[in-house]
Amino acid sequence: MAQRALEAGMIVPRKRALFGLLDADGWAWAGVKAFVWLVIIILMLGYIPDRAYYLTVNRTVELGVVVWSPINLCPPGNETLPCPAPVGAVGPWHESPTDLALPAPRTDGVVTQLGTTILYIGGSDGSAAQSTVSVAQLTGVGNFGMWSEGPPLPEPRSDASVIQVSGTVFVLGGYDASGEPTTTVFTLTPNPQTGELGEWKTAPDALALPEARAGAAGVAAPTGMLLIGGEGPDGPVTTSWRSPFDDQGQLLPWQTEAVLLQPQVDATAAIVGDHVWLYGGHDANGPTATVQRGDIGLEAAEGFPANPLEGKVVVWAVNPAANIPAPRDDATGWTANGSMYLVGGKSADGPQRETYWAIPTTAGDIPEWKHLDVSDLPYGLSGGSVLVTGPNAIIVAGETAEGPVRTSLRSNTAPQSPFFQVGLVGATVPGLKIDGEIGQQLGYLNAAGAGTVNFVILLLIGWAFAHKERTRAILDRLFKRRRR
Repeated sequence: MAQRALEAGMIVPRKRALFGLLDADGWAWAGVKAFVWLVIIILMLGYIPDRAYYLTVNRTVELGVVVWSPINLCPPGNETLPCPAPVGAVGPWHESPTDLALPAPRTDGVVTQLGTTILYIGGSDGSAAQSTVSVAQLTGVGNFGMWSEGPPLPEPRSDASVIQVSGTVFVLGGYDASGEPTTTVFTLTPNPQTGELGEWKTAPDALALPEARAGAAGVAAPTGMLLIGGEGPDGPVTTSWRSPFDDQGQLLPWQTEAVLLQPQVDATAAIVGDHVWLYGGHDANGPTATVQRGDIGLEAAEGFPANPLEGKVVVWAVNPAANIPAPRDDATGWTANGSMYLVGGKSADGPQRETYWAIPTTAGDIPEWKHLDVSDLPYGLSGGSVLVTGPNAIIVAGETAEGPVRTSLRSNTAPQSPFFQVGLVGATVPGLKIDGEIGQQLGYLNAAGAGTVNFVILLLIGWAFAHKERTRAILDRLFKRRRR
């Protein structure tokens, strides 16, 4: 007897997921769900506790990634700077209170810091070099108290180069009372136990300059002291000298380094990376915008013989594209956080107000000099000397069109980033900013609390997926109670 074949049954369609792109029971959809849950677990057990910690100790916290934000709110301390402030920008300059003015007007002196003590050394009263040294004490962060009389220099000096090495202040050359450049080196080493400044001493002849210099750019280098350019007995010079350290850390007599491509007097020298920069000042023809770059010999790689050029300035170069936007002589300059600054100075028309800054690349290039009108000085000033303390840059004394001044100007060198931003894929929100050990401990507690709560939430979600029927029944009862 023939068997009858079974008739075709009803075809059960397979479920589709992700807008019908994937089989709901297939491995592809299972992989997508596993990846999504992995991201959720990382966020809940890693990212959110991490943000909870930094929300406690930081001023601001980024949630997500703020690549570009149309909404930016900056703290009032930034004043009129753009929001967010450009990298390297400084805030508007303000004159310090009159009770913080020097005892007498000065220009072409140098301010330096020894521990908590500030010294303004020498300078000119507008007609002749002076031997006075004024002293003030730091008070709080970025502030100082009233000036008083300190130990005078052995002889009057203006336009000297001042370098601090291992707690000793060196005053190199400078003009004497008759206006002639000198070869002397004066030193001041405070008592490390009592902090007393003591008296200035004249360095031994072995450390005296090889030739009279004034208006040279001095800078402390990892291998010693550099003294670049300046004015000699016969006018502007192209020399650069180095006083290197010996094996015991003592300074040796001056050695001749690479020669500048052109003379520069009253310029600023700054070491950034493996290069020393010389910018601004004047030559025999007047104020200059020239920027010269010196390459410093590097340490030999491990396993190779010592490099005899290590620490030496081996060659100088110029690039007109890197020059300052305008000639500036006797400007105030400094370097901080990889940026070089030049403020004020004289042009052919007298003292100027502009603040310029540049950020050299690691390859030794200057893409551009930047400028903001809001960061210019309130009046033209040259011959000032800068002290960077805490968040402030303080320019002490200098000369305006009316002559030398006693006052100082200060600016905020650390504008803060926006405390609130909203971008396309993230936001920046204010934090609690609890400092010190208390802030750290509270941050750890907040992170642990957030992590624990999120872990419990994940356990509840896992239980709900494993007991779908009971979960639906519980939800139904909750919704029914709310309807009643």
